[in-house]
Amino acid sequence: MSQATASMKVGDTKKVTAKATPDDADDATAVNGAITYASSDDTIATVAADGTITAVAEGTANITATSGDFTATVKVTVAAAS
Repeated sequence: MSQATASMKVGDTKKVTAKATPDDADDATAVNGAITYASSDDTIATVAADGTITAVAEGTANITATSGDFTATVKVTVAAAS
C-alpha cells in the first residue's frame, strides 16, 4: 500500500494505491489489475474501487487491498471535522 496509516477528518477523501512488488515480477500486471478494496467498517470509512477513501464518521477502520493471495491494509483513523 502507498501508506500504512491515514488520519482523516469526517468528510475528507484520500486515495491510496496498492501494487505488486517488484514491479517487474512475472505476475505483476495480473496482480495489479485484479486489486479490489474493502473497508472493515463502512460506517466509519468507505472505499471506492479506485482506492479513494471517504471518511464518514469518527472512529477507526481498516482498508484492505486484495489481489489473489496478496493483501495489504491501511489503518484509517477518522476525527471530527473542524
